[in-house]
Amino acid sequence: MRLIFLLSIFIGSVSLFSKPPNVVLLFADDLGTLDLNCYGSSDLHTPNLDQLARQGIRFTQAYAHSVCCPARAMLLTGRYPQRGGINTWTQGNMHDNKGANLALSEYTMAEMLKEKGYQTALLGKWHLGAHRNFGPTQQGFDYFWGHRGGFIDNYNHYFLHGDGFHDLYEGTREVMDHAGQYFPDMMTGRAIDFIKKNKSKPFFAYCSFNLPHYPEQADKKFDQTYKDMQNPQRQAYAKVVSTMDDRIGWIINTLEELDLRKNTIIIFMSDNGHSTERNHIKVDHHKSGLAKGTPYGANGGGGNTGKWKGSKFTYFEGGLRVPSIISWPSKIPENEVRNQPITAMDWLPTIRTMTKANLPANLSLDGYDVSDIIRSPDEPSKYPAIHWMFGQSWAVLEGNWKLIGRGKAPHFLGNLSAPKPEQINHLAQESTLVSRLHTLHQKWAKEVQPDTR
Repeated sequence: MRLIFLLSIFIGSVSLFSKPPNVVLLFADDLGTLDLNCYGSSDLHTPNLDQLARQGIRFTQAYAHSVCCPARAMLLTGRYPQRGGINTWTQGNMHDNKGANLALSEYTMAEMLKEKGYQTALLGKWHLGAHRNFGPTQQGFDYFWGHRGGFIDNYNHYFLHGDGFHDLYEGTREVMDHAGQYFPDMMTGRAIDFIKKNKSKPFFAYCSFNLPHYPEQADKKFDQTYKDMQNPQRQAYAKVVSTMDDRIGWIINTLEELDLRKNTIIIFMSDNGHSTERNHIKVDHHKSGLAKGTPYGANGGGGNTGKWKGSKFTYFEGGLRVPSIISWPSKIPENEVRNQPITAMDWLPTIRTMTKANLPANLSLDGYDVSDIIRSPDEPSKYPAIHWMFGQSWAVLEGNWKLIGRGKAPHFLGNLSAPKPEQINHLAQESTLVSRLHTLHQKWAKEVQPDTR
């Protein structure tokens, strides 16, 4: 009997040791290029993400997209968003009859990990199509709690553009009984509950924050932190950045308390650059109950891009280049920086390698496994070129040269290696390069169109 008892302990310890790593994916919304303290914004209070960077790798040339929807498709599929039909704003209201939704034929990170035996959850923002026949629970997530569209007021949970509509769901069930409760707290609390419930199993928690996206409704405790900040736009933005960092701290502390941190891969990234939008309620009798004229935008800006030009909605670096960090204690280097270009599409193939998950044999990815770059700063970039497109606007980056256009017409050629990057338009002086990059874009655009057969 003693032998059987000792054998059971040994088998249990082997099973525990060989448990696949948990994956926690932290995705920020409209967090700008340098808007963490660890990226050089010394005026910001972001201790949790700064600590995460010290415990892992911080990327200096990480790219997502210029706006929300395509960035999220890149992240979850490892492919250019056009392949899944995301080249326009997606359906935001479940009650609309139709709209753009991520194609169900797209294979997501959640599906990959679910097939590996992971418990999977999305807490927060989806924004890849709200139709009830599509969405997170149709594409690999066991559990979804959050909003299906682009953003919500954090207290009344209404989308605020146009006439507005209510947007808070558990799966496809509309949740109406939490009015007045602060959305970031609710989504973070549910992320923590999910982690606690599945602490003995491998889990994938996609924590898709709606911060620092407007409306800039911050935790009041950060009023004191930034009381001496002179720029009101920066001040309002800083408060929501710190609120996001604080709630990320709740999640990381939970992993520490449950002794899960060493066996958990944490990845942090933003979807695009900081917003400069100014918005207000434009109609009487808005469905949210807010009065006509009520402001809710990003107050014209507040983000820090350093030497980089641009913001959200642009293909300049300030619209595309975002903070990104990966941490896995004792498994990857700590407190190091990588300068090679990576994109949001790289996380799926990298997580696949780290978790030893499988992919369908016929699946073609556009992203790359960057685990060798994570291990060594000397590994070369994976990308001969990087492409972006949304609607008729597009850009292609090759080395330090980026060509930006709309439709069939290039209109800007910028140099990232210049002392003031992308400040000078080289379109006229570099006609041969423009022609080659334009041809490269056209070939790519034709290749990534979704298969409609």
